[in-house]
Amino acid sequence: MSDEEIQTLDRPAGSHRPARQAAADRAAAATPHATSQPAWLGPVLIVGIVLAALNLRPAITSLGALFEETRTGLGMSGTVAGLITSVPALCFAVFGVTAPRLSRRFGPAAVVCAGMAAVATGLLIRPFTNGAAGFLAASSLSLAGIALTNVLLPVIVKRYFPDRVGTMTGLYSMALAAGTSLAAAATVPLTAALGGSWRTGLLMWAPLAVVAVLLWLPITRASRRADRAQAAADAGGAVRADTGPRVVRSRTAWALACYFGLQATGAYITMGWLPQIFRDAGVSASTAGVLLAVTMVMGVPLAFVIPGLAGRMRNQGAIAAVLGVFGLTGYLGLYFAPAAGAWAWALLLGISNCAFPLVITLIGLRAKSPAGVVRLSAFAQSTGYLISIPGPLLIGALYQHSGGWDLPLALMAGLLLPQIALGVLAGRDRTIEDECGMRD
Repeated sequence: MSDEEIQTLDRPAGSHRPARQAAADRAAAATPHATSQPAWLGPVLIVGIVLAALNLRPAITSLGALFEETRTGLGMSGTVAGLITSVPALCFAVFGVTAPRLSRRFGPAAVVCAGMAAVATGLLIRPFTNGAAGFLAASSLSLAGIALTNVLLPVIVKRYFPDRVGTMTGLYSMALAAGTSLAAAATVPLTAALGGSWRTGLLMWAPLAVVAVLLWLPITRASRRADRAQAAADAGGAVRADTGPRVVRSRTAWALACYFGLQATGAYITMGWLPQIFRDAGVSASTAGVLLAVTMVMGVPLAFVIPGLAGRMRNQGAIAAVLGVFGLTGYLGLYFAPAAGAWAWALLLGISNCAFPLVITLIGLRAKSPAGVVRLSAFAQSTGYLISIPGPLLIGALYQHSGGWDLPLALMAGLLLPQIALGVLAGRDRTIEDECGMRD
């Protein structure tokens, strides 16, 4: 009997019982360290997850707030600037796919710790570069660390908090949104207060990543000891901890990956270009930065509410549809009255961007075990970010050649239609293990 068949047989009968009971059943089967982890690890891990999540976007949104100054300071062409806005998606796709292998080799906590170290190092080096190539390399280092952490935080949640997936996903999604909006809102005024140099404005986010590294070091040590103890206890057992379903055979996995890709396309276009859209409409640079912060800060409360709501629902497709409609309304507003209704459009796009905490929650709900989650998370995020790579480049090219935002905004709105349809498919009540099992 294969490992996948063993996992399928482990599923309790009556898979359509209430979500809370099903989560309790999965918790009983999927908590690998209940007897071996120290008592302090759980509370410290919660703080560590929040700190890691806070560091997942400042490297991007701080640059968005100072993008024009950085382009001028480094002498970037329009093409190079467009490439810079696509680098996050490329790095997330390339490095995210390595997360499952690294997690099996070193443990997810160790990889998250290394990811935070990469984020800190890149943020420390980036402001001191003197050309576009060096800036791109340092940014890529930070983004590689973010990519690994992106994939593995859902795994950490599933592994250590299997009965609180919705709540914990909401907590770190809220922290991620807080870090995103804080960097977007505070970078410009703090840069001005510290002398006006864009280099200083980008450098100031490095200490937050350093603090995260310091906290994840003891978490990593404790997790490794717990892993060794559990491995000894499981020696000779039938089920391997790193076993997971072949996610490429799951329709739900593909729907999640494509949904992830389209929401990431919208998110990175927003983070990279929304301030410029407002500035071109006559809004001041500082106000444009605040408007981006408004868009990002909407994710703080909603990133906590949406995962909890999704975790209590059997089908989450309705949430995906509602978020998409908000986005369509926001893009239409930017098309017809970008400056007059700027605050309203920023709010609506902020609500729409909460597709991210929804899809992260779905990753945890659409797989039964930590092994399934790590593979689904890596597949959905890496494939999704690959899908999102052309978006910012295409928007930049359309903007440059058309001389305005009409065509780019029409494209952004059009992409929301398949995103809604894919969200409805991904929100159906099923797991990748079930789908793979049916095809074995």
